[in-house]
Amino acid sequence: MVRASYEFISQNTGDTAMLAERLASLFIRGTVITLDGELGAGKTTFSQAVARAIGVTEVVNSPTFTIIKEYEGERFPFYHMDVYRLSQEEADELGLDDYFYGEGITLIEWASLIEELLPPDHLAIEIGHTGEEGRRFVLLPKGEVYEAWCRELKENGYLL
Repeated sequence: MVRASYEFISQNTGDTAMLAERLASLFIRGTVITLDGELGAGKTTFSQAVARAIGVTEVVNSPTFTIIKEYEGERFPFYHMDVYRLSQEEADELGLDDYFYGEGITLIEWASLIEELLPPDHLAIEIGHTGEEGRRFVLLPKGEVYEAWCRELKENGYLL
């Protein structure tokens, strides 16, 4: 089955924050967002914008060495993961399903490394460089909820 993909072109961090805010307005409990892209692509910048959009007031930084950081937002708990340094076996032992199917918003950086452990329904986002500050976000919805979100954002002129 060929899945639809959607694009967002960001010229700067302000555009990236706008995408995060638009997506966050659609979030429901148990939302899972995966982020992939080369080093410096903007995964943590996007994660920080998502956290702000759901009312996290703490400083959000990359959980590279702690693997998972939990924050309390106004609307939802925010679970920020970076699985870059994990093996598949280590990731499997973390009990990630508790996060994926919990009450909060889960955002996973380098998620392609644990593809087999991800829930079948999630929004995969690939980030690439388009210049010094520019980024190209490719949104790959997996599951009807995420597909509906992307269609709505496209219909409203936010996604290509």
